[in-house]
Amino acid sequence: MAAQLARSLAPGSVVALTGDLGAGKTAFVRGFVEGLGVDPDEVTSPTFTVIQEYGGGRVFHVDLYRLTGEEVDDLGLEELPEGGGLVCIEWAERLPRPFSGAVAVHIIDLGEDRRELMIDDGCPGVTRSGN
Repeated sequence: MAAQLARSLAPGSVVALTGDLGAGKTAFVRGFVEGLGVDPDEVTSPTFTVIQEYGGGRVFHVDLYRLTGEEVDDLGLEELPEGGGLVCIEWAERLPRPFSGAVAVHIIDLGEDRRELMIDDGCPGVTRSGN
């Protein structure tokens, strides 16, 4: 699903990822970049570097887990999509304000390597989900 989503997005799109610790947000990003032809082994949890760049700026991977709202404001995240790269933001619920037009992806860990994904692409009444 992540690879399909990546291929369907317009340049400069933002994906807001939410889910509990260990739900699979970083694994989702691995599938996302693979859908764009980028080596998924490049993807690591950006918890300590906050922003990772893959595929020469085709994908930006942001992790807000350890940041406060004020610290997030100082990152200048609104500038990332301006160059046409796709932006995946883990722990998007920590954004001080939502990105307009962002695709919301909520991941629920069902146990035994199963996940439920709820994807809201911003169209009223449209939510895709899958396991």
